[in-house]
Amino acid sequence: MGELNTFPLSYKVEGQRIVIVGGGEEALNKARLATKTTASVVIIASRLEADFSSLDVEVAERPFAEADLDGAALLFVADHGADGAAAKLAARARGIPVNVVDVPDECDFYTPSIVDRAPLTVAISTEGRAPVLARLVRARVEAMLSPEVGTLARLAGRMRDSVMRLLPDGVARRRYFEALVGSPLIASEQDAEALLAAHAAGDEKPGIVHLIGAGPGADDLLTLRAQRLLQEADVIVHDQLVPSAVVEMGRRDAQRISVGKAKGHHSFSQAQINTLIVRLALDGKRVARLKGGDPMVFGRAGEEIVALRKAGVPYTIVPGISAALAAAADTATPVTLRKVSSGFIFATAHGAEDSELQHWAALAGAGLTLALYMGKSIAPEVAQRLAGYGLTLSVPVGIVVNAGRRDRKFYRGTLGDLVAGAVDFADGPAVILVGEAVAAGDWENAAALAAQQFKMA
Repeated sequence: MGELNTFPLSYKVEGQRIVIVGGGEEALNKARLATKTTASVVIIASRLEADFSSLDVEVAERPFAEADLDGAALLFVADHGADGAAAKLAARARGIPVNVVDVPDECDFYTPSIVDRAPLTVAISTEGRAPVLARLVRARVEAMLSPEVGTLARLAGRMRDSVMRLLPDGVARRRYFEALVGSPLIASEQDAEALLAAHAAGDEKPGIVHLIGAGPGADDLLTLRAQRLLQEADVIVHDQLVPSAVVEMGRRDAQRISVGKAKGHHSFSQAQINTLIVRLALDGKRVARLKGGDPMVFGRAGEEIVALRKAGVPYTIVPGISAALAAAADTATPVTLRKVSSGFIFATAHGAEDSELQHWAALAGAGLTLALYMGKSIAPEVAQRLAGYGLTLSVPVGIVVNAGRRDRKFYRGTLGDLVAGAVDFADGPAVILVGEAVAAGDWENAAALAAQQFKMA
């Protein structure tokens, strides 16, 4: 995630002036935006070319004068001649922020694309570099936000004084407002007051743990429910494989606790993790227990659920995209395929016993597709043992490292290639797909994208 060159904020202009120098279409566009505020909007232009008559603005058809900046909060320069140059110099001498239209390098601030649900506004900015992209994002946000959102924002504003008086604790206030804006049952001020009375009486929900699947690591593969619960969480307890971009989707003031477990190094034991999330919930916290992939697939969620049940802590489970499914999507591999593969098996290669390998070999030989997790370091050994239990060396094998991520790598070959140790794995978690259905995947294009292949089948 890149660093911002600008600091996003809302700039107060009430009771002040917004001055626009220029009389053409560029000035008209900025005037339309400026008149959405409560500021007085003034147009200064030696020559008026656009029609400003439909807007509530003051128009002066004359050269710019320094006194035009008296009481000004902002200056837009849409004139690239002498008037514009004079206005820029005068504004900077007074410390008034300047926007030079279509010249990003000369701007002190940029005008974002705005979704207007006053008093709620959503601003989308690209620092002046890609305004068309900002408009496209704005269109998507417009479709997501009901016009009633503004009404809800005004209701929250009217409740503010009562909330401050009855709920002196900051955490309690935040929980009330989250309940207010998140409830479909709030339709009036009376509803909001009833909800406040319940919170003031201590009738709010106790702590809870949400076991959330973060998916394979790409932040745009996170579910909408996962995003919402991350925003509501007081504490985010996350595994090592969850990328920071996903963790940062949580509330800015939420506590973040890494309980990362890597091969050969466990900063927290599973027992300690169980104790931690139970304690946090019993303290009244809303906990997002964030796990890579799906929490119910090799996420040890079962052990955490047992601990939560034993302690009487409420919990929910939010599914995520497991790495094997991401690997199948990355390579267009139909892991179940009519007349080829009638099933899909999730299995962990690490620590697998002979009886398990014998069973997998029989299933793969019968046409099912295997997805082997946690087997990168022992891949040749596991492949050799599968072959020893009767799985033919010509069975197709496909491997995806960092499935679902931008840096994913692809390998395709056969079980025999894997036995021979022909794969030089990239860094990151790997999923090994074994079975005839692998041959139906689009591995040619996937491998070309990653520029990584071993012997082609």
